[in-house]
Amino acid sequence: MPRHRFTDTKERIERAAIALFVRKGVAETTVRDIAQAVDISEGALYRHFVGKDELVWELFERHYVAFAGRLQALADGETTARGKLSAMIRGFTHAHDDDPALFHFLLFVQHGQLSKLASDTPTPVTVMQAVVSSAIDGGEMPAQDANLATAIAMGIVLQPMTFAAYGRLPQAQGPASDRLIAAVWAAITTL
Repeated sequence: MPRHRFTDTKERIERAAIALFVRKGVAETTVRDIAQAVDISEGALYRHFVGKDELVWELFERHYVAFAGRLQALADGETTARGKLSAMIRGFTHAHDDDPALFHFLLFVQHGQLSKLASDTPTPVTVMQAVVSSAIDGGEMPAQDANLATAIAMGIVLQPMTFAAYGRLPQAQGPASDRLIAAVWAAITTL
């Protein structure tokens, strides 16, 4: 029973921290803010995490790498480049809509955390880039710079989600999936 309480408290800390990091920003969120949101002492929080930086890193690494794995599984379930990209784009919108706070957290903190990942760690970008590179090499897409095509695709998919995070677009991105898929495909297959 104590193990369950420990896990429950750690999960509550993580959920509260994600919400605060998205709402206030990582730099502006204190350990005290997180502890108060969970109704525990700061000392109790430190039993679960060494500090705020470790908490941010642990949350980012676990969820970012897991998301890359989900995207890879979606791509692996399809046989064509367009099918793979379509499945991954739907994966992005579902992930966003299922847990907007977590998705926005990953979006907002990635730039400060990516350099900490081992160079061979699969990421959403490397998964998409592998699909794009394979499509170019296999003739399903015109010959082009795979890095640029991946950047274009990621920009088309992620910018509406960034707008949603700031209230400029509706929170739900799933309804835009077909439009995002068409836009990505047009942008990276039309030269």
